[in-house]
Amino acid sequence: MEVCLFWFRRDLRLVDNAGLFYALKKEKNVWPVFIFDPSILGLLDSTDQRVPFIHQTILGLKQQLQHKKTDLGVFYGPPLEIFQKLKKQIQIKAIYTNHDYEPSAVARDVAVQKWAHTENIEFHSFKDQTIFEKSEVLSDLKKSYTVYTPYKKKWLAQLNDFYLKSYPNDLYEHHYLRKFSPEMQVDVPTLEKMGFQAPQVVYPGTDLSASLLKKYAEQRDFPALDQTSKLGLHLRFGTVSVRELAREGKKHSDVWLSELIWRDFFMQILWHYPHVVQKSFRKEYDQIAWRDSKDDFEKWCQGQTGYPLVDAGMRELNETGHMHNRVRMVVASFLTKHLLIHWYQGERYFAKKLLDYDLSANNGNWQWAAGTGCDAAPYFRVFNPTAQLEKFDPELKYVKHWVPEYGTTKYVRPMVEHTFARDRALKEYKKGLGK
Repeated sequence: MEVCLFWFRRDLRLVDNAGLFYALKKEKNVWPVFIFDPSILGLLDSTDQRVPFIHQTILGLKQQLQHKKTDLGVFYGPPLEIFQKLKKQIQIKAIYTNHDYEPSAVARDVAVQKWAHTENIEFHSFKDQTIFEKSEVLSDLKKSYTVYTPYKKKWLAQLNDFYLKSYPNDLYEHHYLRKFSPEMQVDVPTLEKMGFQAPQVVYPGTDLSASLLKKYAEQRDFPALDQTSKLGLHLRFGTVSVRELAREGKKHSDVWLSELIWRDFFMQILWHYPHVVQKSFRKEYDQIAWRDSKDDFEKWCQGQTGYPLVDAGMRELNETGHMHNRVRMVVASFLTKHLLIHWYQGERYFAKKLLDYDLSANNGNWQWAAGTGCDAAPYFRVFNPTAQLEKFDPELKYVKHWVPEYGTTKYVRPMVEHTFARDRALKEYKKGLGK
């Protein structure tokens, strides 16, 4: 019996899933599988809160599939090795999956595809986690965009119902694999076996209310109101459909929809310019003489800078794995401009802590804050954390929640004076850029 594999990665849902839809529509005996990859897990701390989320989601998917009289194969090991072992046990006709755009994932997929070709196994991949990808949104000169605003205009001009339509996966559920041999029925690896602890945080839900979207534009910048959707985690792992969310944004909030456009924008930047993973988008910014102060960086990490909005954001991040969007800009600007520490160190810290960490968006936003990225704004944009506090948390509700000692003698003094730090940053930027 020939079996077709559907390989889950960043698309952990059964509804409106592009690759799964095409597998079920075109093939028979479709067996969904998920692989815990030790080369990825090995980079994470045992307390990482995203792995338990994935584990919970996988157990839920397995249960959903069992209700449909099929099952989810869950494995632990390098993906290529897992497929090679499965090839010895079952007759694999094809592997279906959805695109991933990160350089390491692209290299992984190329290796699997090459092996599949040598074994006469078909390999099919589809767009699923974006509305527009790669080179789908180009300028009139057929070049990729490197500035957001013209990209957004073209993105919106190209948008129509076709791109927002959901895939009707349920129409072809009768093509799931129904019969399993004993060697195919393996236990799901436990968190403990993979070296991870049970979850310590409460994960946000997937609900997106129309009332939140309608108020989003006027309330999104005030952290005490907490009026952001917190769907980043679910978008990152595909537990929600970006098409469904874009339909809701289009219906209720242009401003919220623009956040999804930013997401597509940064993904196509990563695809076209993979050097941004570790280096500045604009390479001349790599000449800046960044400071290397472990002590200053540690104070920033722990929320002990003496700037209450910065400290509140970092403490929220450390405790919950989340940080309000406006505050993310303030803390990133503070690290790169006030402390003149390389954006990559901040990006890596966010990569460890954020539940919704996504390489393309995180990298793009950090480079935006540092002034090194694909943004039309000049490098001398420096957020004043005190002015930001007065504007966006005037009653100190957010700050008092996360920095209860603020306003007492127990609160640390500012580690650097704003005007001095701003002047120092501008001086070093100009020197590095030869201005």
